[in-house]
Amino acid sequence: MEAKAIKKDAEKKDTRPYVFAVGKRKTAVARVKLFPGGKGGVTVNERELKEYFTVGKDVSIFLAPFKAAEASDKSYDVEVKIVGGGISAGAAACQLGIARALVKEDETRKGILRKAGFLTRDGRTKERKKPGLKRARRAPQWSKR
Repeated sequence: MEAKAIKKDAEKKDTRPYVFAVGKRKTAVARVKLFPGGKGGVTVNERELKEYFTVGKDVSIFLAPFKAAEASDKSYDVEVKIVGGGISAGAAACQLGIARALVKEDETRKGILRKAGFLTRDGRTKERKKPGLKRARRAPQWSKR
């Protein structure tokens, strides 16, 4: 029984050539595989795009690099694996990963995507809690008497 399960996993492997890139945002890490010459299929964590990102804003963030680079998302198949973070951070991590993959595929897109701000990693992360405080900056309530 286990041999059949292993065979099915081996059959799932995609042997088409692809461009690989990584995008990060807060604690989310998106590993992006961009398959040129595809039919426009997008899978995120083995689910459809609209199934994973249910909010329209996150879908538009995900697809923004394609629009900026004037590369139709219909001519690529995209496979993304997101680990960590929340939904919005995952969308922003995918955006960076897709932009990097588009530049790897065609270097002439770099200026357009850089000007649009898609190649800059957003380094803002959660600030650590400080000793003596309740959170990063929230101090205990002060009482005069």
